Amino acid sequence: MFERVEYYVKRIDGDYAYLQKTDDPMSEEKCVARALLPDAIMEGSHLAYEMLQYELI
Repeated sequence: MFERVEYYVKRIDGDYAYLQKTDDPMSEEKCVARALLPDAIMEGSHLAYEMLQYELI
Protein backbone atom coordinates (compact mmCIF):
# COMPACT_ATOMS: atom_id res chain seq x y z
CA MET A 1 0.00 0.00 0.00
CA PHE A 2 2.66 2.50 -1.06
CA GLU A 3 0.63 4.03 -3.85
CA ARG A 4 -0.02 7.76 -3.80
CA VAL A 5 -3.49 8.75 -2.61
CA GLU A 6 -4.72 12.34 -2.67
CA TYR A 7 -7.11 13.77 -0.11
CA TYR A 8 -8.57 17.08 0.87
CA VAL A 9 -9.29 18.11 4.44
CA LYS A 10 -13.06 18.08 4.72
CA ARG A 11 -13.20 19.21 8.34
CA ILE A 12 -11.10 19.58 11.46
CA ASP A 13 -12.45 18.59 14.86
CA GLY A 14 -10.04 19.21 17.71
CA ASP A 15 -7.06 16.85 17.42
CA TYR A 16 -8.47 15.06 14.37
CA ALA A 17 -8.91 15.87 10.70
CA TYR A 18 -11.41 14.16 8.44
CA LEU A 19 -10.05 13.52 4.97
CA GLN A 20 -11.91 12.81 1.74
CA LYS A 21 -10.33 11.12 -1.28
CA THR A 22 -10.19 13.57 -4.18
CA ASP A 23 -10.87 10.89 -6.80
CA ASP A 24 -13.79 9.27 -4.93
CA PRO A 25 -16.01 11.86 -3.21
CA MET A 26 -18.53 9.17 -2.24
CA SER A 27 -15.99 7.21 -0.19
CA GLU A 28 -16.08 7.22 3.59
CA GLU A 29 -14.16 10.01 5.34
CA LYS A 30 -10.83 9.00 6.86
CA CYS A 31 -10.21 10.21 10.43
CA VAL A 32 -6.53 11.04 11.02
CA ALA A 33 -4.81 12.45 14.12
CA ARG A 34 -3.54 15.96 13.36
CA ALA A 35 -0.16 15.00 14.84
CA LEU A 36 0.39 12.83 11.73
CA LEU A 37 -0.40 15.69 9.33
CA PRO A 38 1.58 18.79 8.32
CA ASP A 39 1.18 21.68 10.78
CA ALA A 40 -0.12 24.11 8.16
CA ILE A 41 -3.28 22.18 7.23
CA MET A 42 -6.68 23.83 7.30
CA GLU A 43 -10.09 22.85 5.98
CA GLY A 44 -9.86 22.57 2.22
CA SER A 45 -6.12 21.78 2.16
CA HIS A 46 -4.99 19.17 -0.37
CA LEU A 47 -2.78 16.35 0.87
CA ALA A 48 -0.93 13.44 -0.67
CA TYR A 49 -0.35 10.23 1.25
CA GLU A 50 2.64 8.24 0.05
CA MET A 51 5.26 6.07 1.72
CA LEU A 52 3.39 6.31 5.06
CA GLN A 53 3.58 10.15 5.11
CA TYR A 54 1.19 13.01 4.42
CA GLU A 55 2.38 16.13 2.59
CA LEU A 56 0.65 19.31 1.41
CA ILE A 57 0.26 19.65 -2.33
